[in-house]
Amino acid sequence: MIGTMASRKMSAMTDEATGDGKRKRKLRTLGKLDVETFRHPSDAKATDALKKIPGLDKVLAKILEYGLERLYYVDNTASNLRVTPKMFPRLYKSLTWATKILDVPEPEMYVKLDPVPNAWTYGHTKPFITLTSALIDVMSDEELFFIIGHEVGHIKAGHVLYGTMARNIAAIVAMLGQATLGIGAWVGQGLVIGLMEWYRCAELTSDRAALLCVQDLEPARDTFMKLAGGTTRLAAEMDRGEFLRQVQEYQEVDRSTLDKAYKVLLTIERTHPFAMQRAKELELWFESGYQDLMPRD
Repeated sequence: MIGTMASRKMSAMTDEATGDGKRKRKLRTLGKLDVETFRHPSDAKATDALKKIPGLDKVLAKILEYGLERLYYVDNTASNLRVTPKMFPRLYKSLTWATKILDVPEPEMYVKLDPVPNAWTYGHTKPFITLTSALIDVMSDEELFFIIGHEVGHIKAGHVLYGTMARNIAAIVAMLGQATLGIGAWVGQGLVIGLMEWYRCAELTSDRAALLCVQDLEPARDTFMKLAGGTTRLAAEMDRGEFLRQVQEYQEVDRSTLDKAYKVLLTIERTHPFAMQRAKELELWFESGYQDLMPRD
């Protein structure tokens, strides 16, 4: 399938400004992109495991459709600013390019006043993206393009249903436990762990989608560096070389069986993999599968 994609005639390259005034470069659209050509193997495995749970998809879809999805959509439209060609046009330009490259219908996107740097995608029937103001303040335009591409990648890969539930499953299980004298909470813990594991695996697929959008490994590396310890005040003192050395150290630690066990304990309740792991995984894919998907000059 990858070979087919590589040989397919791609649409013409198009001028794309980064928006920060530093440089211009050319982006390429990829035609009718099949998500399975870039889905991370861990994502595929974890998704298959969830799909084997009888009736899970239907139950989660109904919970979202009649509850969480509407709640979050109303909150976005009432509280946050919607990104349009006139409202945050640079963000809108990145959104339109991400949807073009990944071949996804354009979702709504919002900016939320929030001191925590974050971005997420909600909505099963009508997905929408939210970026926090703190995230926008700490990232460059190209890094924001990578993040927007990551969120559009969740839509492309069909992650929104499980992803929304993963963010809320702990609260739902807790309420179920109160209603069933603790029995529901005990039974639901397995689902909580399964969804969180899936969530971390899904992030690796969306990182690949983001790289297909930005088409440059450096903004991806800088994004992970800032997600690990970004600071606006000391931005000039951040060093990419030191970050890459830390990623290499993580790879060496990853070989230890004991350290792997510690990682399981540290990540069991996390929604995202470690920043060092994400940087390592994406660099490995950049050297292999990514090159197969990009058209040759």
